[in-house]
Amino acid sequence: MKFFSRFLVTLLLISSNAVLAADLPRDPHKFFFDESFWDMKEELEIAKQKGKKGIMIMFTMTECPFCHRMKTMVLNQPEVQDYYKKNFQLFEVDIEGDVELVNFKGESTTMKDFAFKEYRVRATPVFAFFDLEGNYIPRSRFTGATKNKEEFNLLGKYVLDKAYEKEAFARYKRANLK
Repeated sequence: MKFFSRFLVTLLLISSNAVLAADLPRDPHKFFFDESFWDMKEELEIAKQKGKKGIMIMFTMTECPFCHRMKTMVLNQPEVQDYYKKNFQLFEVDIEGDVELVNFKGESTTMKDFAFKEYRVRATPVFAFFDLEGNYIPRSRFTGATKNKEEFNLLGKYVLDKAYEKEAFARYKRANLK
């Protein structure tokens, strides 16, 4: 009986630690953003193979306080990470970066030209969504930090449900956030 009691206590401790660990913040660079060789045409193929619904790019810059807030308050949340990883290939593009990338048309450019010249990103963060053909979904673009993880997850749902075809995110948010 003593052995059985110890076994139960140990089992309870292990399971409670697992539950607590599931809720702890996780590094967004390890658990949210995907690794990339910066060939967006190739990333589209990978997204299709993985059964994703599209690609999301977070346009950032190093000293951006709102980018930092998103990474430390929202993108580090397991619930957010799991939801977005299930549905999207996820990338972070530095709007001041000189790293070369191949855009969705197969043309070589730099991160900063990709951000500024192709998508007119001037403020950060910007969350931009693309379908599996590489088409930019302009009405799904979100600039700035979301209020919390619920609002950010709702943005993903807005894109997945194609609600942008009917209404702006602000209206969708009012109707769907409790």
